[in-house]
Amino acid sequence: MDISVFLKLANTPWKMRLFLLQRLPGAWFMGINIRKCDLEQAVVSLPYRWRSQNPFRSTYFAAQCAAAELSTGMLAMAHLQGKPPVSMLVTGFEAEFFKKADQLLLFTCTDGNAMAQAIAQTLETGEGQVFHATSVGRLPDGTVAAQAKITWSFKRKKG
Repeated sequence: MDISVFLKLANTPWKMRLFLLQRLPGAWFMGINIRKCDLEQAVVSLPYRWRSQNPFRSTYFAAQCAAAELSTGMLAMAHLQGKPPVSMLVTGFEAEFFKKADQLLLFTCTDGNAMAQAIAQTLETGEGQVFHATSVGRLPDGTVAAQAKITWSFKRKKG
């Protein structure tokens, strides 16, 4: 798929909701949405609802982790469009939670350019690359509620 076609799809809410329902039903159930995706950054929203809530009346940490991972994964998928096959796999995950999340959260990853370089190096050398992406979750007032560091492994597929 061409990058522009992928980005148009990623930025069409009803098509992304259908994609999530088919491929990531847990994210769909929690109400996670892609707000914006381009080659530099991805913004994913996580609503504060009963589907994403823990018993302590805040957003469940696993829901926050899912939204953070999706914000980095969307960038990786965008940069892989139209390229030879590359496998992508999460090999590490670190998260910090700074503020009680009892409102909408927006997870933003701005590592698109650096991720593109790692993918290009994988394709150029044929060797696997490890990339550490950061996603920051903010409350509507801009307060940082959480931060996740997701380690991605990119390897060119043989054949």
